[in-house]
Formats: sequence, C-alpha cells, structure tokens
Amino acid sequence: MEFLVGLAEGFIGMFQEGGEVFMGLVTGIIPTLICLITAVNAIIKMVGEERINRFAMKCTKNIILRYSVFPVLAVFFLTNPMAYTFGRFLPEKQKPAFYDSAVSFVHPVTGLFPHANPAELFVYMGIAAGITELGLSLGPLAIRFFLVGILVILIRGIVTEFLTVRMMKAKGMDVDQGSVKA
Repeated sequence: MEFLVGLAEGFIGMFQEGGEVFMGLVTGIIPTLICLITAVNAIIKMVGEERINRFAMKCTKNIILRYSVFPVLAVFFLTNPMAYTFGRFLPEKQKPAFYDSAVSFVHPVTGLFPHANPAELFVYMGIAAGITELGLSLGPLAIRFFLVGILVILIRGIVTEFLTVRMMKAKGMDVDQGSVKA
C-alpha cells in the first residue's frame, strides 16, 4: 500500500514540478522573448521588407557572405524555423548548403539572441548554470559560442555546397539550372 501511495505522490509531484518550471518561464524568459520578437519585427517594418530582400540578394553573391552573414541575418530576423525561407534567394545548388548553415546556427545564436530559437534556450541555460555556479560571467561564453558558430556554419556551408555540386554533376544535372540535362 505504501508503494502505491509513494507512486501516486511521485506522479503528481512530477506535474507540480513541471508547473513550477513553467511559472518560472512565464515570469522570467517569456516576457523577454516577446519583447525581442516585437523589436525584431519593428526593425523589419522600419527598414522595409523590400530593402531586406535586396540586401539578401547581394549577400548571396559571395560565398563567404552566403554562409556567414546571410544565415546569421536569416536566423536573427526570421528566427527558427522561418529562417530557412531565406533559401528562396539562392539557386538550387546552394539551397542545401544554406539550410545546413542556417540550421547549424540556431544553436550558437541562443546565448546572445534567445528570441531566435527559444526552444534551444533550455540547452544553453543548462550550460550557463554551470558557468554561473563557478562565478563566471555568461557574456564571454555567449560571444565565443556565437563566433565559433559563425566559423562552423561557414565551413559547413562551403563543404556542403561543394558536395552538392559534385553530386548534382554525378547525377547528370545541370549545376547552373538545377535540372536534369536532356
């Protein structure tokens, strides 16, 4: 009988603990995320979608910008998962590499800009808890995470584009058009 009582108390205790965590989020990070999302949307409205689109088209012409600045802007302004729609500015041969870069950046961006991928915040906060327990500042961690993330997405983008072009050629596809040669 004691076993069943302990099991029942443990079961409801799990949900009570979940409720406490949820309330911590509601009074902590969620208002911050709402403010950040509002600010980003305001910036997009002030700058204008057309200007952002033109800038995006220019960024995709250079391989370094295409897999560093372009995914960072996509993740910052559109957040996860909408950031991947920036791939529309790219030819077919570059879309897989852009996706690889953007999806790889939704993690490192979290320390500085949690609005970009709030779901990833739990992982970052777990790491941050250990850093703060040591009495260290989170700023340097967030900046290093961000900068290393940019380097990683650049490397991944270039390698993925190289591999994509190679595979397209092996399949007899026209690399410039992204279609099968007749």
